[in-house]
Amino acid sequence: RIIVAQLEEDGLLEHIEPYRHSVGHCDRCDNVVEPIITNQWYVKMEPLAKPARDAVASGETRIIPERFARVYFNWMDNIRDWCISRQLWWGHRIPVWYCDDCDEVIVELDDPTICDACGSSALRQDEDVLDTWFSSGLWTHSTLGWPNDSEDLDYFYPTSVMETGYDIIFFWVARMMMMGIENMGASPFHTVYLHGLVLDPEGVKMSKTRGNVLDPLQLIDIYGADALRFALTIGNSPGNDQRLNEQKLEASRNFANKLWNAARFVMGNLEGAGAALDGWHSPDLPTHRQDRWIMSRLNRLTEQVEQFMQDYQFGEAQRAIHDFFWHEYADWYIEMAKIRLRSDGDDEESPLPYLAYVLERVLRMLHPFMPFVTEEIWQALKDAPDALIVAEYPDANADFYDEEAEDDISLVMETVRSIRNLRAEFRIQQHQRIEAVLDLPQDGAVAEAEADVIKMLARVEPLKFGAESNGAISNDSVSLVLSKGVVTIPLGGLVDLDKERERLRSEIADIELNRDRLAVRLSDERFLSRAPDEVVERERERLESIEERKGRAEDILARLGWVGRARA
Repeated sequence: RIIVAQLEEDGLLEHIEPYRHSVGHCDRCDNVVEPIITNQWYVKMEPLAKPARDAVASGETRIIPERFARVYFNWMDNIRDWCISRQLWWGHRIPVWYCDDCDEVIVELDDPTICDACGSSALRQDEDVLDTWFSSGLWTHSTLGWPNDSEDLDYFYPTSVMETGYDIIFFWVARMMMMGIENMGASPFHTVYLHGLVLDPEGVKMSKTRGNVLDPLQLIDIYGADALRFALTIGNSPGNDQRLNEQKLEASRNFANKLWNAARFVMGNLEGAGAALDGWHSPDLPTHRQDRWIMSRLNRLTEQVEQFMQDYQFGEAQRAIHDFFWHEYADWYIEMAKIRLRSDGDDEESPLPYLAYVLERVLRMLHPFMPFVTEEIWQALKDAPDALIVAEYPDANADFYDEEAEDDISLVMETVRSIRNLRAEFRIQQHQRIEAVLDLPQDGAVAEAEADVIKMLARVEPLKFGAESNGAISNDSVSLVLSKGVVTIPLGGLVDLDKERERLRSEIADIELNRDRLAVRLSDERFLSRAPDEVVERERERLESIEERKGRAEDILARLGWVGRARA
């Protein structure tokens, strides 16, 4: 109003009219934001940026994944002077003082008491504070006592690995590099490990404004802390975003339950085992084929996990441990051990030492990923030391590698899986035992030695071998080709072949109808251009799954067709 009045008084105002314009508002309190020109403090960045850039270019500091080194170089090569002063109520205050008597500007590390120019004590500190990232950039050494010498500073600077998100590679990582080299004369760490972002189930970045943030405290209440940690890290590669959804959380919780239940079974059998457990924490080379197999697989896993860790592929290390424990130790070795434990044969080596040893080794490997449940089990199983977190991480022992045992048990597993798959394909009830004939020209002795395992796990009775089949292979049998032989299943009385063929033809027709509809949708350019990428990818995965279902159904129908011709 004062300006308008002055213009009018000077005869410079022609007319007044309403004018609509965009006025900025604060996104938090919705007050009008008005720009005000004020003096600010800047840091000249080029002298700081060059040494920090050279540290990465020379390999003194490595960025993982390497593709983000290009992002780092782009920031450093195009860096501008940095405004470090902020008008906030909190933060480190700018170390600048003004003399009220002579207007001298004083910049000091320590608080001055008098003006160097005029000797006045009327000093006033600048009210601005440092940019948060300036303070954070000092973290690598200021937290260790710098600028004073300290034992911690000597020991921990420089440190080894810095882990953070790729989205703050410049805001934080670059600032730590620049300030660390400037203040300490050396790069603050030799490796920068960058993780990706956690996205919502639709692949969208989580934010409060969108309302799509998953509250970790609520997820912990529902699924457990270990399950949340596991879901966030399994199979994830450095620098890659990942979606967090209910399926991942449930799968992780199920794995924690699997670990707990397997441990309960093992420890329940260890009670009262006596001499059978002597030396279980450092077992000798086993003689039983199944024990040789699991010890070989454990040590190969240990070697693989060690390599993944060295390569910073933590998600893959976690996946390898998960797959071994669930799909080899729990699903196969424990089930095979149950048969041996029930037999109570005095002439057979007990599996208990190896059950305990493998479980204990897995707990060590899994502890960084699932600390709570592994520690709880360890406290009940432990031999030494007192806590799992200070136990040594396992090393592989090549003396336990046993290719022969691995090949033998792989054949047994392949046989059982083939029979189980046939049961599922022809919808044969699990409680119903079926006959099977195994013809393994080179490995018949292995199969016969593991006959109890095949019978129990595949629900087979009787199980016959090659020459002893005596005409058991009838015209209504289905043969399954194995890597080293054939297993044949007589279907007489188990399956109505005509009804099964009709059901499969109807299923294939429905599958083809769905496939054609989906294929038309995926060939529509409008759909491809308008739909979100994650929706298009999901539809393509559906099409691939449908094609696989069709292939399986056609394969079963082909087998039934062969059976029909044989009967005719």
